Amino acid sequence: MNQPNKRKIINDPVFGFINIPNDFLYDIIQHPYFQRMNRIKQLGLTSTVYPGAQHTRLQHSLGAMYLMGEAIAQLRIVGHEITAREAEGVQACILLHDIGHGPFSHTLEHSVVSEINHEEISLLMMQKINREMNGKLDTALEIFTNTYPKKFLHQLVSGQLDMDRMDYLSRDSFFSGVSEGIIGSARIIKMLNIHNDQLVVEAKGIYSIEKFLVARRLMYWQVYLHKTAVAAEKMLMNILKRAKELASRKIELFASPALHYFLYNEVNRQYFLDVQLALENFAMLDDSDIICAIKVWSSHPDIVLSKLCKAFTDRHLFKVITGTDVIDETTRLQYLEQYQLHFGVSSKEAEYFMGDETVSTDTYSQEDDNINILYKDGTIKDIAEASDMLNISVLTKKVEKHFFCYYRI
Repeated sequence: MNQPNKRKIINDPVFGFINIPNDFLYDIIQHPYFQRMNRIKQLGLTSTVYPGAQHTRLQHSLGAMYLMGEAIAQLRIVGHEITAREAEGVQACILLHDIGHGPFSHTLEHSVVSEINHEEISLLMMQKINREMNGKLDTALEIFTNTYPKKFLHQLVSGQLDMDRMDYLSRDSFFSGVSEGIIGSARIIKMLNIHNDQLVVEAKGIYSIEKFLVARRLMYWQVYLHKTAVAAEKMLMNILKRAKELASRKIELFASPALHYFLYNEVNRQYFLDVQLALENFAMLDDSDIICAIKVWSSHPDIVLSKLCKAFTDRHLFKVITGTDVIDETTRLQYLEQYQLHFGVSSKEAEYFMGDETVSTDTYSQEDDNINILYKDGTIKDIAEASDMLNISVLTKKVEKHFFCYYRI
């Protein structure tokens, strides 16, 4: 009996109709690990500021796959050989690049699991899928770990001009309504080329790159590192840390089986590598596990947990004091004393009602990866040198802000 045609078309609000080019990529999209991303928001708690930012990591990954297809087609047009196996490998790689993200971005990494980041979990999940698919992801894994001979393929997945950034800037801008993030991804892709196994941009695309870098800077401060979104994330982190502390004292908490596993076990990097059950439970975790638990914890007898959960559910988020320096110790102690008196809790417990967060970003770091401009005579210039608009000191300057988040009584 013939297999049904798996080539589907997805109507994407950002890029229009997206084709799933072959059965191999369709099977990846249908995998439970990939489908889990449909239950995880791309921007975590940013919807507390921009209510439209409700899109998912699955949507983002599909968009990145589409852009990767466009980039492959363009590089072939200008004469570079990318085999069918390499094209499939790099598209599979970009589809799965975010698969190891936990609920609400990085909050899980800093609260209920330790010593392991989402990139490492992504790799473990990709390796598991590869075993199930009898090695069909070998090329994708080599590209992901940057061990594949053609280095530009890794740059397309993870670099200054990767398809990940191309999609998330366009998508996050679209759904948040922040028009400053709009970039000309189609134009940039049309200007891509390869020189000495490195991704380059033809000189006539320089203005699109300038726009891309400015858009990225604006999106970071206006969306990704917005003080209210940072405060909401800090509040969620404190909730999960308190839940973890109560669990360590054998206090029973309502939780889905997957969340229960991480609350009541000390899961670190080695644990993930040694215990298969850790990955299986992680694959069952999504935003709904956390939200459901928080709603129930709102009426828990523990005053710290219940007060924070109720405030989080009702969007009475931490307030923020922003500055260039960490808040002074006198102010911290004043807040601690207020919480101790108001809630009747210990000094240690009072600390859950506040938190410090230092955030920083730079627009362009030459240490990470260069954006090189290719001129008609074959010469190469770094964008920081080639641009007549963007000053190198502005581009590479690391901006740092200190947020003191606190519960307002």
